[in-house]
Amino acid sequence: MADSPLPLAERSDADLPGHWLLARLGKRVLRPGGLELTTRLLAAARIGGSDVVELGPGLGRTATDIVAARPGSYVGVDDTAAATENVRAIVAPVGGTVVVADAATTGLPDGSADVVVGEAMLTMQGDKAKRAIIAEAFRVLRPGGRYAIHELGLTPDDLSQDIKDDIRREMSRAIKVNARPLTTAEWTQLLTEAGFEIETVDHAPMALLNPARVLADEGVLGALRIVGNLVRRPAARRRVLGMRGTFQRYRRSLTAVAVVGVVPGQ
Repeated sequence: MADSPLPLAERSDADLPGHWLLARLGKRVLRPGGLELTTRLLAAARIGGSDVVELGPGLGRTATDIVAARPGSYVGVDDTAAATENVRAIVAPVGGTVVVADAATTGLPDGSADVVVGEAMLTMQGDKAKRAIIAEAFRVLRPGGRYAIHELGLTPDDLSQDIKDDIRREMSRAIKVNARPLTTAEWTQLLTEAGFEIETVDHAPMALLNPARVLADEGVLGALRIVGNLVRRPAARRRVLGMRGTFQRYRRSLTAVAVVGVVPGQ
């Protein structure tokens, strides 16, 4: 039997998946469209007073914004037990809970939510897993419920398959996760095939590691913390420069896309 992977906290900077490496360095906003696109997505999803489920809350940065919008209730679903304690503390003021489960099999009751939020998670799944997670969101939502996603996109919609394959291969190598971004048309098609009606589609530049975006998302002190960690951790610095190089090389074909789909019936 093969050895089990080391827990995230014990893995080296050279081996850690890209989003967890950035989190280790102090980055809190790990979304392709940054805080600006997340803010617009949550506004479009109409969080206030709603029963909200967040899939893959990670470090809890988006959970903080959801709580600030005063939802009726909050449930986070994350398969990384180590990440859930921080989120529990963030959502405690609204009586929120976090369960350790897979996003495709949450165990939540049918029709128990008004909004399901998932950011930067479907991109990291294969086609079958993407469909399973989207189907689970549809099951959990009530009629009229909104599924809000913020993911890495490819552009334009008629981008050649060869370029798509090159981007996916190089990104997977750089971030050490099997990244499979889609065009906007492909993202919306996945939602409509699951039964959703598309309500809004929004975009922002994919500038995750650009200095101006880091400053906007993390603030001056946060940006300085990240720089200081990069200076002290050469293996992490090499990884981050490699990721940024890949993003820059394909910058004309990358975008951030936010979609809100609605369950018909209300």
